[in-house]
Amino acid sequence: MAQGAPAEAPSAEKADAASPPAAADLLFEHPQMKNTQVGSTLTYDYLRRSGIAKGPFGPPLNDTIKLTLEPGKTADARTIRVQMFSGQNRFPAGPFEDMPGNPVMTLFLEHHLMALAKVLEANPRYIKNAIRKGLRDDATVTPTKVSFQGREVDGWRVEIKPFANDKLADRMRGMANMTYTFVTSPAVPGELVSIEAQSKNAEGGELLEERLSYDQKAG
Repeated sequence: MAQGAPAEAPSAEKADAASPPAAADLLFEHPQMKNTQVGSTLTYDYLRRSGIAKGPFGPPLNDTIKLTLEPGKTADARTIRVQMFSGQNRFPAGPFEDMPGNPVMTLFLEHHLMALAKVLEANPRYIKNAIRKGLRDDATVTPTKVSFQGREVDGWRVEIKPFANDKLADRMRGMANMTYTFVTSPAVPGELVSIEAQSKNAEGGELLEERLSYDQKAG
């Protein structure tokens, strides 16, 4: 994530008058932490489940990721302590020093690609690069509305299908149609509203659903 403070992405309400922001900039270069309060905790609900026979992704996992925010060196940055899952699911992560961006984006994707690479017996770097390329070259970015604290606020929806035209798509166990959807809003602390990675087979069966969503009630 970038450590500087780039210009703010245009708000969704201005979408008719301006081009949408670049997906990678919106998700990984924009200073999402500047609208958070020092001393607060951001909580994200996490779910992963799969209907693939013999359960290569393991049993369903429903847990939380918590980010505790401490002061950074600048007004827009935070030092972030991470609790990634709980109990036996606990996964080491962080801390992140002086971060202007929201590290939960990277935490979700890194955890996702490790599991996906294991199931596909693929190189994690190959999958990571495909997602990066998708965000850079083939993302669809559209304005959207987000329900937050009892009102509708402006946001952005980013969607990519990074493996749809991949030369190795036939090795993906039917998951070459994997769709990644990101929703952000500058009105939400940390700006991330949700991330979802989803793939279904031709009959509509769930090969993988993995998602992360900001818990408004928890903070």
